[in-house]
Amino acid sequence: MSLEILLALISFAFVTSITPGPNNLMLMASGANFGVRRTVPHMLGVALGFVAMVALVGLGLAQIFDLYPVSRTVLQVISVIYMLWLAWKIATAAAPKDAETSGTPMTFLQAAAFQWVNPKAWAMALSAIAVYAPDRSLAAILLVAVIFGAVNLPSVGSWAWMGQQLKYVLTNATRLRIFNWTMAALLLASLYPVLFP
Repeated sequence: MSLEILLALISFAFVTSITPGPNNLMLMASGANFGVRRTVPHMLGVALGFVAMVALVGLGLAQIFDLYPVSRTVLQVISVIYMLWLAWKIATAAAPKDAETSGTPMTFLQAAAFQWVNPKAWAMALSAIAVYAPDRSLAAILLVAVIFGAVNLPSVGSWAWMGQQLKYVLTNATRLRIFNWTMAALLLASLYPVLFP
């Protein structure tokens, strides 16, 4: 891979990782409700789960969509249902003092598994492999996955940090409720490209 293509891949990874999407919105909500420290497993699950997804997509998983087009529709339906449930969970999250005793942030495994029903993650993985590892060589696939891992973790971490900073603004139940409902609405809005391509 030439230096120009490598720099383009890093730019692609950064832009797609830092822009709003389901992972980043959930991490911001988790940072606001639980703080960065308790959100670290969620952040690691997003970053490492996506690395695994990119590698598996590159190693041939993407061909399933070509062979069985209905599988893409099934994945989209499952994704939408799961995202609706997550939006509800965010919208109705407990206040921070209650969350510390009764609520829990997403775990590493939950966040890693979420990548498989996240429409933005699928679009990112399929695009990255198609553009930056078109020959599907193992070295190119692993390079794309590693670059995404290196860029993705600090990007998603910044969203959790921003959420934690908002915690100081969200000091009363009304503001927190408005924030959580806004995050839930934005999460639902992120489904627009899936529902209306």
